[in-house]
Amino acid sequence: MKHNPKITFILLAMFILTQFIGIYVVNYYSPVKVVNQQVTEVQNAPPLPLGLETPKVEKKSEYNSLFIGVVVAFILAILLFLLLTRLRVEFILKLWFFVVIVIALSVSFLSFLSPFVKQAALALAIAMAFILAVLKVYGRNFIVHNATELFIYPGIAAVFVPILNVYTIIALLILISIYDAWAVWHSGIMQRMAKYQIKKLKVFSGFFVPYLGKQTRNQIKNWQKTMTKSQLKKKKIKVNVAILGGGDVVFPIIAAGVMLKTLGFFSALIVIAGATLGLAYLFFFSKKMKFYPAMPFITAGILLGIAVSYAAF
Repeated sequence: MKHNPKITFILLAMFILTQFIGIYVVNYYSPVKVVNQQVTEVQNAPPLPLGLETPKVEKKSEYNSLFIGVVVAFILAILLFLLLTRLRVEFILKLWFFVVIVIALSVSFLSFLSPFVKQAALALAIAMAFILAVLKVYGRNFIVHNATELFIYPGIAAVFVPILNVYTIIALLILISIYDAWAVWHSGIMQRMAKYQIKKLKVFSGFFVPYLGKQTRNQIKNWQKTMTKSQLKKKKIKVNVAILGGGDVVFPIIAAGVMLKTLGFFSALIVIAGATLGLAYLFFFSKKMKFYPAMPFITAGILLGIAVSYAAF
């Protein structure tokens, strides 16, 4: 096991909670619902805020062109991030993170606030998103960081679910898994990007849980017996970090959202269960001090969930 059971449970719990929040947010904005295995259009479905309205798909063939657009957008985003990383322009990268966080949080918060404060919901959602984005990007508080991550990926997923169908999400998952495996096992880009975000930007796109290993905890206990507080403060302590990348969280939400609008709520739950099983398998069978791409394992679980969904429904 890569991390101790407690940390592994925390990561899995945050992953699952984000998936359920994602289903709620995606369902709130969805222009279609599945009732008795029949897809029906929703009259007056809430639009995405901040000009994020996605094109309405009239024909199934349109999903193919939209899929190409999504792939191109991801490629350009990755290349741009790598370029800015190479140029070491931390200010621009932080601003990029900040803008994306504000937008994604606003989308998620609006879905929760609208039923209670209809008129002021958008203004309140943006204000909350702005404050939390400042604390997250410039305050560097890991509790705020992880708490906001729970709502960032549902907001992002709500934008992509309407323009994808079952075939295109499967193709996208396979492509992302191939890239993830190449970036971790072959090129090492993923490790370098993660280290750069954590050490230089002080912002990481994903869950981030620092913890002390057993050996370090025992060492601190021994120091406490023989050293003063001032001496302890001068000691360097090795802190382990458990991370789960943002892509590993958002793509399962998108897949579950696509199944939600295709076969219904229980199908989305099956996909979430499959993704969780894939991630849990990775956590429990991975080894310490080694890097693993999570998406191939998560994708395998999602594909199993999709297959089970079609067999059941």
